[in-house]
Order: sequence, then C-alpha cells, then structure tokens
Amino acid sequence: MKYKAPGRCPICGEKLSITKLSCSKCSTTIDGSFEPCEFCRLPDEELEFIKIFIKCRGNIKDVEKELGISYPTVRGKLDTVIRGLGYEVPSKELIKENENKAATRNEILDQLSNGEITSKEATERIKNL
Repeated sequence: MKYKAPGRCPICGEKLSITKLSCSKCSTTIDGSFEPCEFCRLPDEELEFIKIFIKCRGNIKDVEKELGISYPTVRGKLDTVIRGLGYEVPSKELIKENENKAATRNEILDQLSNGEITSKEATERIKNL
C-alpha cells in the first residue's frame, strides 16, 4: 500500500524534504535531499479545490456552484492555495490602490487624447502616480 508523503513536519510544521528514492522494479535506491513539487506539499483539501478550480477553468461562479459555497469563500480558498504555493496575496487595500491608479492613468490619457493637457503634462502626472 502506498501513502501520500506528508509535506510538513507533524512536530514543528516546517517543510519536509525527501531523503530517499527507490525503484520498485529493480530495488535501486538513491539517498540525498530532494524537494517535492510545490503542489505535493499542499493538503488534500487544497488539492481538491485546485482540481475543481481547473475543471471550472478558473470561473469563480462555476466553482461556487460546484462546491456550494459563496464567492468570498472561493476567493479565500484560492488565497490559501496561493499562499501555500509560496506566493504573496495582495491585500484588498493594495488591489484598490492599483485600481485607483489605473483609473487615474486612464483619465490622464483621456485628457491628453482630448487635447486638454500636453504630452509633457500627461507624462509628469503619470510619473507622479
């Protein structure tokens, strides 16, 4: 019987490394320190979420329906997976700030396009965002 290798130490919670590999056919063994894939370290619940997310082609509405959970819960689970893979999840404030900058940049470009400001003024305003 084969078991899934744990990704984290049950004592301290740190990432585990694989130290021995073996071939079931010829009994060759290799000792060393090997890193499992980043997905292998995720708990089963998060892997199941990823499978459903991919099956739904990343459509959060479809994931909601498939799992019977709300949009914020889907986003929360997705953020957990992203963090589990070692990536940062931007805060809501940072996302809002980036959206505001993009809107301001578009307003500046519209003003430039309408002849309300010069290209030099537009460049300076965009630099100061």
